[in-house]
Amino acid sequence: MSAPHKFLKYFRLVHLYTGLFIAPALLFFAFTGALQTFSLHETTRGSSYKPPAWAVMLAEIHKRQSPIVPLKKPAPPEKQAGKYAPEKTRPSSSATSQPAPVEAPKPSVEAAQKSHNPLPLKCFFLLVSVGLFASTLSGLYMSYKYVRNRRLITLMLVGGIIVPVLLTLF
Repeated sequence: MSAPHKFLKYFRLVHLYTGLFIAPALLFFAFTGALQTFSLHETTRGSSYKPPAWAVMLAEIHKRQSPIVPLKKPAPPEKQAGKYAPEKTRPSSSATSQPAPVEAPKPSVEAAQKSHNPLPLKCFFLLVSVGLFASTLSGLYMSYKYVRNRRLITLMLVGGIIVPVLLTLF
């Protein structure tokens, strides 16, 4: 066997076993990413939707690598106009004073929300998640179908499940 052929065979095995080890994480991130794309892991203001506890926990693991959901901070109290003292101004001389920079008018939040529809991009990322999930599952199928050492394949796959679970718990 030539050296390039040996290297390619070795590289295929490395690809196979590392792919098996990270496949459970790819499936996890594809699934939770799809949930987060449509905000199925959180409640929005003014909505009666309450996400299931498992979706919230999986989203926390995806985003913060911890199953502990932090408490939400209370909304800041409304500012009252009479409580704040006006800022003190320095007397300015005509020699050192410069005209104040003119700021461009900012578009209102409503106008910005109406101008961009996020649904097509969300659908695209859902398609990416489904594709990643399906591609990973087909890779798992092919690893069992075309390789003879099924014990090592199973060991790498189980290791890819157990290691992240243990790292999450401890």
